[in-house]
Amino acid sequence: MAGPATRLLVLGSFPGAASLRAQQYYGHPRNHFWPILSALWNTDLMTMPYADRLSAMQARGLGLWDVYAACRREGSLDSAITDAVPNDLPGLAARLPQLQAIAHNGGESARAMKVTAALGLPVHRLPSTSPANASWSFERKRAAWAAVFNRHGLT
Repeated sequence: MAGPATRLLVLGSFPGAASLRAQQYYGHPRNHFWPILSALWNTDLMTMPYADRLSAMQARGLGLWDVYAACRREGSLDSAITDAVPNDLPGLAARLPQLQAIAHNGGESARAMKVTAALGLPVHRLPSTSPANASWSFERKRAAWAAVFNRHGLT
């Protein structure tokens, strides 16, 4: 979900079971992704239909994609990912003329930092928005995300 106006590309690892069932990025009700964006943009994205959330996100220059095109996984934990097939990150970046930076959402996504760093753009590692990342409070996650968003003009 990235278009020509994308300035910051956030990369997850691969959708969890709830997201796959909902056919939505960050579809788990306890995932902090959409609430963090709502807080950063002072907009209640959670009450919007999913298509409107995506439009609002893209209008602000944010794109989403996953590091993996496919994988095997029991449940939703990134630690259970096996047989991962990478997405073509360089190919996507080449199609995003305004891309300024890439941010990895969590540790599993950040395993691809060698690939994204080779693109010659700033690369950030953000704390995972997953409910499994309970060691980070919502406010601490929001602050880390805000720093990256502010740096690239997305707030």
